Amino acid sequence: MKRLLTRSARVVLDTLLPPTCAACGTEVMTEGAFCGTCFQAAHRIVSPSCDRCGVPLENEGLGGPQNCCAACQAHPPVWRSARAAFVYDTWSRRLILPLKYSDHTENAAVLARQMTSAAEDVLQNVTLVVPVPLYRTRLWKRRYNQAALMAQGVSRLAGLPCVVDALQRVRSTRSLARLSAGEREREMEHAVRVRKGRGARIEGQAVLLVDDVLTTGSTASACTTSLMKAGAVSVDILVAARTGRVDEQNPRFVQE
Repeated sequence: MKRLLTRSARVVLDTLLPPTCAACGTEVMTEGAFCGTCFQAAHRIVSPSCDRCGVPLENEGLGGPQNCCAACQAHPPVWRSARAAFVYDTWSRRLILPLKYSDHTENAAVLARQMTSAAEDVLQNVTLVVPVPLYRTRLWKRRYNQAALMAQGVSRLAGLPCVVDALQRVRSTRSLARLSAGEREREMEHAVRVRKGRGARIEGQAVLLVDDVLTTGSTASACTTSLMKAGAVSVDILVAARTGRVDEQNPRFVQE
């Protein structure tokens, strides 16, 4: 009876407030779906891509036997692997920025579904989901951590436990958006640690670290280092989008 009432309520709600495209607001048939135009415009990251950082590769041969981009071959990241649902471009920003800055928390569920799909192979080898943390003043101002919302969505879809407060930013950092890779790394040094009392939840776990965007990897590296020090056996990264530039005329990804 409860299931029937829930289904009936959903039908009534969809009639009064039809589902809309998560990216542009056009009416669609299913909640959380994209309209045809947005579905085609989305730059999803699919194979071939670098196993270590998630960057799309122009062809499988570029990854070599390790399926790894040249940058990761020269300087391997501290985490085990990384996956991203989308290239971070004008289209994906229409989903991520409203979630991050404009209280569109419903976008977290939409992105979590896409992220879970993008990380099917990785999810088979992880045991715990952890979000990248916000510093307390930023969290108070925003009232929620967008990475935590996405992490909870991924954990539900994948059937994995999630510890939303496993990591803690111990000091405020400048906005990383306009900083160089070296400046980001210095800014994040000693800025993240495993929260007191959470070490036992991390020890022995294969952790999936969730965030909205992966850029230079400085934040992910700081989080990974802290998790590994706390006894995690491995850390994999899952984000909504990977930064870079896509040539609209010849859709290929150029790492920035």
